[in-house]
Order: sequence, then structure tokens, then C-alpha cells
Amino acid sequence: MAIKFYKRSPMKPVFYMFLLPALLSLTSLAQETRKQYNDAQNMPVVVQEEARFPAGMGALLKYFRDSLHYSQEAIDNRVNGQVMVSFDVMPDSSLSEIVVIDGVGFGVDEEVVRLFRQLKYAPSVQNGVIIKMNLMVTIPVRARPKISD
Repeated sequence: MAIKFYKRSPMKPVFYMFLLPALLSLTSLAQETRKQYNDAQNMPVVVQEEARFPAGMGALLKYFRDSLHYSQEAIDNRVNGQVMVSFDVMPDSSLSEIVVIDGVGFGVDEEVVRLFRQLKYAPSVQNGVIIKMNLMVTIPVRARPKISD
């Protein structure tokens, strides 16, 4: 059996030299016309920094412990419990929409809201932008008669 050798045509390498660049330019053109997915509703959201009391939670609780003025009715009833407060930290560090979610009554809830109105919080930063953020904080309360020396 004889082995047949096919003569190579000189046109094949020239054909591939023109075909390869044409295919590469078509693929790059297809990549340029592809639209970027830019749907604001479904974009990934990364909270880089949550809103917080600048001095920390311990300092916030100490502020409330030292500043809360209990009504005589609260003291007489020895009110003991927690006041849960929801509020929005605005981009300018102020607090708004301060709402008592769960309170103890006897004027203590109103006093907690009054003290929250005086506070400034560090605002939340999301994707490099300062935004409004809702927080919920629980403040322990314990109304006892003051002991005089």
C-alpha cells in the first residue's frame, strides 16, 4: 500500500491569515455592544458603616442613667424595665421619627424621647454615601427614691 501525500496549497495559510483577524475583530465588536447590567433595584448593597453613638453603647447607657429624671409617680411605683425606642439617624447626624416601641409608662417614655432628641449620632455610610438609617435601642430604666445623706 502506498502512502499518498497531498500537496499543500499555498492559499490555505493566506486564507487563515485573513480569517483569524476578521474573527477577532468580530468578537471584540460583540463585547463592545454588550450592555452593562445597571439595575439600581438589584445592585449589591454594602453597608460600610452603620449609624452609631460616637462614644459607644456604654457611654450612651451612662448618659441615660445619669440624665433620666423620673416623675414622682414613677418613683412611687418603683418602675423597673426597658424602653425600646426606634429612630432614624439622618445624614446630618440628627435624630428624627423617634418612636417608643415598648415602654414602661409613668412619664418615663416621654423623658427617654426628650433625651434622645438632644443626641447626635454618627450617620451610616453605604457605598461611600452618607445615608439615613433606622435604629432601635433599648434603654434600661429603674426608678428608685434618691437616698439623702
